[in-house]
This record gives sequence, structure tokens and C-alpha cells, in this order.
Amino acid sequence: MTTFDENFVLQCKSGDKKAQKMLFERMYAPMFRVCMRYLSQHADAEDCLMLGFMKVFKNIELFQFNGETSLSVWIRKIMVNEALMFIRQKKNLMFVVEETTTDVPMEAEIINSMEAEELNYHIMQLPSGYRTVFNLNVIEGYDHKEIASLLNISEVTSRSQLAKAKRKLRNMISQTTSSYGEQGE
Repeated sequence: MTTFDENFVLQCKSGDKKAQKMLFERMYAPMFRVCMRYLSQHADAEDCLMLGFMKVFKNIELFQFNGETSLSVWIRKIMVNEALMFIRQKKNLMFVVEETTTDVPMEAEIINSMEAEELNYHIMQLPSGYRTVFNLNVIEGYDHKEIASLLNISEVTSRSQLAKAKRKLRNMISQTTSSYGEQGE
């Protein structure tokens, strides 16, 4: 996580253009990756990122410094919220409701053996509803109650989407790892 000291934050708050440019340049790549996790199109992620940074700079005076990573965490939250708004505006979020679901565990050894880019590729192949709930729960750490509130869905739907996402992801990963085994023979 990118760190910033309190003096740097004060410079950004005071409107120092050099500090704000440095903040943008240091946070651009990691925040672009955050936006891309939610939006499948490069151009949409770029738009989301720019809207997010406009909100960052418009509201930076409201930011409360609480340690060297607090600014990064605050910006990340803005980007996630911006991506969710973007998805809602595009009406690009489809959910399938099931009354009962069972949690689907992800085998840690499969995930640990994969490169981050490969895992991200598989996550991006998930349908938008699955991908969004998966990202919010597994990557961002939101619980189902928070996800339900953010997406205006029920907790049952959130759980269902996560279980389906994990199942589909596990199937995609096992197909990939079995095809690697076939290539090596």
C-alpha cells in the first residue's frame, strides 16, 4: 500500500499542484487496477478513475489523516464507490437469486500457485454480478450486509452471487491447471 506522510497530505489539501500531481502519478496505476477489477472495459475503467480522482481532489480537505496508509485507503474507497456507481448507471449488473446457498471454499493451494495476472484474468471472465460481489467480499473485505447495502440487493443474493462466483472461478482455474498438465505431457 502506498504511504504518504502528514506533511504531504497538508500540501495536497492546501492546493499545492506539484503535490497533487505526485499523488495522482503515484496512485494512478494501483487505482486503475481497482477500477479494472470491477469494470471489464479499459475505457470504462479510465473514465471511472478520472471521475474518482476528481472527487478525491474536490473533497481532499475533508480527509482526516490517520497514519501513512490512510490516504491510500481513502482514495481506494472512493474508487470502489465510483466503480459501483458506474456499474449501476450502465445497468450492467445482473444477479440470479437463489433462496439457499452453501459457501464454496476456494482451495488456497490453487490460488497460491497462480500468478496474480492469471487469477485476475479469471476474475475478469466472471459475469458482472459475480465479479462485483466477489471483489467486494474477497478483495475489499466487505461483509454481506455491507455488500447488500452498497448494491441494493438482499444478503441472500450477495451470498448466492459469491458462492456462484467461487464455484465458477474454481471451475475455470481447474480447467486451466488441467490444460497446463496436458501441455507438459
